[in-house]
Amino acid sequence: MTPIHPTAARFRALVERGDLDALEDLFTPDVRLYSPVKFTPFEGRPMVLALFGVLLRTFDDFRYVGAYAGEARTSVDGTEAESNVLLFRTTVHGKDIHGIDLLHFDEEGRIKEFTVMVRPQSAVQTLGQAVQEGLVAAGLVPAPAPAPQ
Repeated sequence: MTPIHPTAARFRALVERGDLDALEDLFTPDVRLYSPVKFTPFEGRPMVLALFGVLLRTFDDFRYVGAYAGEARTSVDGTEAESNVLLFRTTVHGKDIHGIDLLHFDEEGRIKEFTVMVRPQSAVQTLGQAVQEGLVAAGLVPAPAPAPQ
């Protein structure tokens, strides 16, 4: 069994503790986070850290339940990168969510690409709504325009 990357182990521990401030050093400045609730990635360390702040406030009973280590091609440039998958379980607004975090590391061991996948579809919809509300409340995105009447 291949051990998980030290950065993934540290990331896991910090997220489980809710230690948002300590996450900053784990990401490259130009990190990209691919989310199941948004087509384009969240880009850059400040935005990704702000998103984690929203997520940590949104999730109930978040916990990692497993890990896999290996290599995978990145989305940005298609290069092979050391990668880890962290399996998680959580609840959002009463919906159980099963998911994975796919982390790709740069040569210095920092997270350069992060992909989140969740199931089931109803959980994705609930998560998307909760994250959008959190991003608006944090002033990170504008509130959606009201629907025409």
